[in-house]
Amino acid sequence: MPWVLGLLALTALRLGAAALLPLTPDEAYYWIWARDLQGGYLDHPPMVALWIWAGTALAGDGALGIRLLGPLGLALASLALASAGDTLMPRLRPGRPAALLLNAMPVTNAGAVLMTPDTPLFVFWCLALWAAARLHATGNGRWWLAVGALSGLALASKYTAVLLGAGLVLWLVAEPSARRWWRSPWLYAGGALAAAAFSPVVAWNAAHGWASFAKQGGRAAAGEGLGIRYLAELLGGQLGLASPILLVLCVIGTGAAALAWVRGREGGAGLLAAITLPAALLFLWQALGSRVQGNWPAILYPAACIAAAGFTARGWQRGGAILGGVMSAAILIQAGAAPLALPRRADPTLARLGGWPELAAEAEAARLRAGASFIAAEEYGLAAELSLHLPPGVPVVAIGDRWALFTLPRPAPGGTGLMLRSLRRGEGPSLWPGAVPLGELVRSRQGIEAERYRLLRVETPPGEVPAALLPRPR
Repeated sequence: MPWVLGLLALTALRLGAAALLPLTPDEAYYWIWARDLQGGYLDHPPMVALWIWAGTALAGDGALGIRLLGPLGLALASLALASAGDTLMPRLRPGRPAALLLNAMPVTNAGAVLMTPDTPLFVFWCLALWAAARLHATGNGRWWLAVGALSGLALASKYTAVLLGAGLVLWLVAEPSARRWWRSPWLYAGGALAAAAFSPVVAWNAAHGWASFAKQGGRAAAGEGLGIRYLAELLGGQLGLASPILLVLCVIGTGAAALAWVRGREGGAGLLAAITLPAALLFLWQALGSRVQGNWPAILYPAACIAAAGFTARGWQRGGAILGGVMSAAILIQAGAAPLALPRRADPTLARLGGWPELAAEAEAARLRAGASFIAAEEYGLAAELSLHLPPGVPVVAIGDRWALFTLPRPAPGGTGLMLRSLRRGEGPSLWPGAVPLGELVRSRQGIEAERYRLLRVETPPGEVPAALLPRPR
């Protein structure tokens, strides 16, 4: 099929971009997770670590290995979405157009190339939507097993997958044709599979003082009372991440799906609305009091793209796909080649991706001049980047409370090292006791400054200060 060939070509391009683009600090940090596999971590569930572990086992500890499963997973998710669309609305058959819209979005292309917890979440969300579509179309309760297992894997990827379960429950309550499932043992068997898939995360939290649940639960409940500021930030971010035309089409399509559900009792359209609308309203409500990160609403777009493909004009869909594709290509080109000499405040790719290997080389030269035995950092992303990019054999030490939750070895006592500390953290006291300033280093890309770091001479911290000796590439 031509569209399958197009998807294969797009996947090949994404694999190339994954291999060539520099790694972000978060990706480097998740690579550390993959070298210390656990049932959970302070920041997120463990699925991203498992994906990186599998990718690096196949392709090594470089950028391609760390990101390998992202482009492959998004290709599978695209096939699942196309099938789900046609299954839910067989009269309109919006599956392939929906997959086109989704793959044109900058947020999808970023998620396919960069490896974060959102990547496996997005894939398992699409697969669970496909299984739910098959359940609705066939009426075969055994599909609850697939829905439950895939939803559990999504929840083991990122906690926001709980919104998928909430949407399914709403559909089961509000859709007359679905209420019969409350009397079926298959529904509860699927729920048991979801709980089993998530149980390692619960066990890890129970063994670590519920650290991850407390952190993420506190973030969800946070409120700073700044109202319109964060709401405008959220909406502006979605205009860039989804692209303007596609965002509008998704909003219109989801609204039309909800109306079709209410007026015509179309259960397939109702499933799309139930999965999308409550979660969207939750993000909007949270943005009235605290920041909603731009990537969080990405989970809304698979179902919204099906609704957009089914209920909006094809001409607008083509125009939106072209604009989204152009925006995606421009972002990836800027991230890799930086043809535009933009300052940090105008170029997120510079802030996150620019100059890490060069910074590591300068840090190593400074270490040799100072006669230090190791390189250290307080910021987890900076420490992880140094661990990936410093020459083999150079010990990298990370300091901070989060490292007490890992099983990584502690640094040997009595050593003298060189620590990097971002000036963006301000002039407050260092976490490392007795740090002595020595100078500064600058991370830059093509002569444009991304970040400035203070160099400090440090000694291995006492035992009560959490620190870890980070793994190095194999």
